[in-house]
Amino acid sequence: MANNKIHQGRNIKRFREMLSIKQDALAFELGDDWNQQKISLLEQKETIDNIILEQVAQILKIPVEAIENFDEEQAINIIANTVNNHDNASGNSLFSYYPTVNQIDKFIELHNEKIALYERMLKEKDEMMVRLEKLIQNK
Repeated sequence: MANNKIHQGRNIKRFREMLSIKQDALAFELGDDWNQQKISLLEQKETIDNIILEQVAQILKIPVEAIENFDEEQAINIIANTVNNHDNASGNSLFSYYPTVNQIDKFIELHNEKIALYERMLKEKDEMMVRLEKLIQNK
């Protein structure tokens, strides 16, 4: 049976990579006590202290809940079950072979939310790049 435990460190890594943010840059934003190696160790932790989660979420400009709750396997299963729910169909009813409108609406809503999140993360990445370029120019 699959492990349903959410791995917060892996989620931080996923979001950081989606935003094209290097471990060094995240460490810099977290402060003097942080470095690339410490970020690498953080991303290996299954559970992360709430204070650090809040700081990372603020830097990545994503909700803390995204890090706490994102489960890629569960998201894939939901999509697969929505698309393939005819596998569990019984009887001869036309509707038993097709997803219900509610499932399609949920799928579309999730898809639109992912697109909006991705667009927001791209915008934040661009803003962070501008900040980093200014920092480099000031040195």
